[in-house]
Amino acid sequence: MTDNRSDEPAADEQSSQDGGPGSVTIAYIAESAGVSIPTVSKVINGRSGVSAQTRARIEELVNQYGYRKPTSSSRNNIVELVFRELESMWAVEIIRGVERVARRERAGVMVSEFGLHDSSGMSIDDTVGRRPRCVLSVAQLSPAERDQLKAKGIPFVVFDPIDELPDDVPFVGATNWRGGQAATRHLIELGHRRIAMISGPDHPFCRARLAGYFSALTEAGLPADHGLVVRTLLTREDGYAAARDLLARPDRPSAIFTANDLQALGVYRAARELGLSIPRELSVVGFDDLPVVAWVDPPLTTVHQPLSEMAIAATELALALGRGEEITQVGLEIATTLTVRESTAPPS
Repeated sequence: MTDNRSDEPAADEQSSQDGGPGSVTIAYIAESAGVSIPTVSKVINGRSGVSAQTRARIEELVNQYGYRKPTSSSRNNIVELVFRELESMWAVEIIRGVERVARRERAGVMVSEFGLHDSSGMSIDDTVGRRPRCVLSVAQLSPAERDQLKAKGIPFVVFDPIDELPDDVPFVGATNWRGGQAATRHLIELGHRRIAMISGPDHPFCRARLAGYFSALTEAGLPADHGLVVRTLLTREDGYAAARDLLARPDRPSAIFTANDLQALGVYRAARELGLSIPRELSVVGFDDLPVVAWVDPPLTTVHQPLSEMAIAATELALALGRGEEITQVGLEIATTLTVRESTAPPS
């Protein structure tokens, strides 16, 4: 496994002594040596995994250009929390967890929104220019963005990633497979046998929740009916459309498990329009445990994703990386739990 942790040195130190760039970067050293930025980082940080010949070439360039590894004091005492879409209903839970750790560490918190598809507005360049103590990115960081942060020695952690990450990228997520299994087990234990699932896009966490659903069915000796699985987007509107299709069938399911709470709220709307009572005629289980679902009628049974705890763990991990501490586990998964409320009951 390659170890490209985010304690790489910052890349804007010291002037060249003989015609190099006005401000030497490890990217420039990497280009001059014909190697990658992580390889230069390993040499500068005294880590293994680099051949003796390559190490000697990099050390010669480092000495030639007078590069010096900066101290943590060269970064501002700010934890920057980056969202792609700040309208998320669970943003407040994440911010609360980050602020709790930052307060304890006497650091400030800055919330940024990059926007999707490189839209106008804030970008990774703005973040790099601010030189924060560390960066927490909700959902994703592109390879180019990760490389920019590494080149500047800014540690980062990906929160609840939606895509597969290289083994060396620090992240904090939730036990999505176990959450899907627990939700489906609950419905089976109530006596349901036709259990549908409204799943999400082809992201790792959606696949894990769906795999947990299938695992619980297999464990109970129930057939895995792929006709009862609908893959759609993670919105209330798409949950509604999927539920309308499932509930209009002559052999409609007696229970529906959804990949998130927004889809579950769409199921509520579809059931209401079709005159079906929840939970007497239809049981519903969501995933996330957004604050609002405890107040809907009936209150929603859902898998609790510990967002504040995940944010706390992610912030502590990022700050530890910034201090140059040895991290034995770059990927953490925080346990989900099933919160049973009034939207589930034995089938009528």
